[in-house]
Amino acid sequence: MKWESKREFKDALFEQFARAAKALSSGRRLELLEVLAQGERSVEELADQVGLTVANASQHLQVLRSARLVDMRRDGLYARYRLTNERALKLWLALREFGEEEVAEVQLLVRKFLRERNSLEAITMDELRARLKKGDVVLIDVRPDVEYASGHIPGALSIPLDQLEEQLKRLPKRKTIVAYCRGPYCVFADEAVRVLRNRGHRAHRLEIGFPEWKVIGLPTEDAASIAGGAA
Repeated sequence: MKWESKREFKDALFEQFARAAKALSSGRRLELLEVLAQGERSVEELADQVGLTVANASQHLQVLRSARLVDMRRDGLYARYRLTNERALKLWLALREFGEEEVAEVQLLVRKFLRERNSLEAITMDELRARLKKGDVVLIDVRPDVEYASGHIPGALSIPLDQLEEQLKRLPKRKTIVAYCRGPYCVFADEAVRVLRNRGHRAHRLEIGFPEWKVIGLPTEDAASIAGGAA
């Protein structure tokens, strides 16, 4: 290959690789990926979740779609989006991990806004799995119902945070309650633990969320698999 041809090839190749990096260069688009890591959502639902207008959310989603990070399907009049595949999820998690380890501003923000978290005594994934086998914990998923239906940790009860107070009677006082949500920066589980402790329960948050559990390759289930098993 001539030098000129090689240079042309490299320029074109790395420019294509850069498409994904460009798509990830917006905090709002990263937040959209985090929500989509929980399962398929409509544009309207995504806009509501991240505080955007439907038009702005749609524009961001088109950028992600052009980079092959998300897919779209039509459901009647609605456009519904999902992550293209597990590689898209792994890319976002790798970027987040790099920020956690290497970007001082990330660490400062976490310490500033989540400074009360240490008192909530997170438990690890391995500890949760061991205690689930022993049967001495109750696991609750405090994400919205639609996210639980799309996928959740087997055996978890769906108790969205905004329904927790009215569903407290479902939870036994004699067992420890473990709450999980979208990931390490989702505060649904933190708030759930505070509510539970104020009502006399022993409660902890899981240090990871459902996407991290899934990408490790641990078992998951969804509404369809539960319905199939019950048939």
